[in-house]
Amino acid sequence: MNRYRSNRRIQINESDQKGAGEEEEVVMEKGMRLRVSEGNVTENQEPFMGVKVRRKASLHRGAKGDYLDVPSHPYLTKILQKQGDNQVLFADKVLKFTGTGKMKHRVLLITDFAIYLVDTESDSLKRRIALAAVEKICLSELSDNFFAIIIPTEYDILMASTRKTEIVTVLVEATKSASNYELDVVFSNSFEYNASAELVKEIQFEEVEGGVKTRFLRK
Repeated sequence: MNRYRSNRRIQINESDQKGAGEEEEVVMEKGMRLRVSEGNVTENQEPFMGVKVRRKASLHRGAKGDYLDVPSHPYLTKILQKQGDNQVLFADKVLKFTGTGKMKHRVLLITDFAIYLVDTESDSLKRRIALAAVEKICLSELSDNFFAIIIPTEYDILMASTRKTEIVTVLVEATKSASNYELDVVFSNSFEYNASAELVKEIQFEEVEGGVKTRFLRK
């Protein structure tokens, strides 16, 4: 197993998701480890699905769904119409991690049938995944912004967003409505994902002073 690490670090704040570069170690905002007990949640945190640490600021943030006003962007409506999708359940900008560890800004669209990733520079559709193809979503138990969408028939998607809780909730509810089964949501401070068709990586989360350290390992 080879370990990849750089000295550069990225801070993804609650109001800013900017970042670029080929990073193998990431420090996120400060968080406390939750041990699946309400007694271990601090006054500034609440559990998500009884497991993941979630800040109260995030907990009480109103769910808007469409944070981009999709109808006002012709290129987005054109992409959806071409695929026959009309009902947008969620829309926002996210950070998507490539197989080489680079971060790309993407528009994430979730409809009642599929997940879309759109390039913010070229306004082009990079990927469409049917909700029925998604097996599970992986998150850590800490207060970071990462989540991985696991797709057995394709390579997986690792992303970061300050609205990850809303994204996960929307995906679970949409999948249940579209396919009549409940999407698995797995919490672990270490999980594997297919970064590309032929590359498996493991992401590890560790609570450190001042934040959460994230390492990527090539399997």
